Amino acid sequence: MPPPSRRALAAAAKNGFGGVDQILQGHCEAARKGDKEAQFRLGWIYANGNGVPRDDALAAAWFQQAARGGDTQSERLLKALGGGTGVQRQATCGFVGGGRPSRPLRVQPAKGPVVDLVRSLAPEYQLDPELVLALIEVESNFNPQVRSPKDAQGLMQLIPATAERFGVKDVWDPEDNLRGGMAYLRWLLKRFDGDVKLTLAAYNAGEGAVDRHGGVPPYSETRAYVSRISDKLDL
Repeated sequence: MPPPSRRALAAAAKNGFGGVDQILQGHCEAARKGDKEAQFRLGWIYANGNGVPRDDALAAAWFQQAARGGDTQSERLLKALGGGTGVQRQATCGFVGGGRPSRPLRVQPAKGPVVDLVRSLAPEYQLDPELVLALIEVESNFNPQVRSPKDAQGLMQLIPATAERFGVKDVWDPEDNLRGGMAYLRWLLKRFDGDVKLTLAAYNAGEGAVDRHGGVPPYSETRAYVSRISDKLDL
């Protein structure tokens, strides 16, 4: 039986943390049996404080376990947490207990390995990291394993054609995905003369749709998308 999904964790967090304990236990049981995806998910939960207090040392311990099993995402995130070779923490599970809410599930973590990667990479692409972070929050809610019904993949929800166009070799690798998405975002900003709202509309609906409509397309999804990100950035 596969470990519970992050969506299930979010639902449990919304309704009270007794369910989070059960989900963490499910991840733990699978992780202890060597399931590297469950090990990665535990690292992700503790790195970003999803339903539990954030614990970088414990996150690194779980990422190290998954990396030993060949999980490349965990290798990348382990390095981002500063734990290349010698992690000094045992990979264990801590539960909230009591079924009582402790604190809300974060939508956009103030800190964490993905946020750190964004802040370090964004200057290379002459991008405001806050723009990139707001876009990632709306696109994937910081989950590098998301795949949409339209086959958009990873943190910045790149479709295969866009990933290939911008040289992404592994769309599930957080850094590779971020680099491809940032390259595309920089390209769109240049194409639309720095107009952030048109850039966001093109990221969602395609640059051709923006050209055809002479601005933000009259699609409810695209307009809501532009509005959500713009509101986060006070545009």
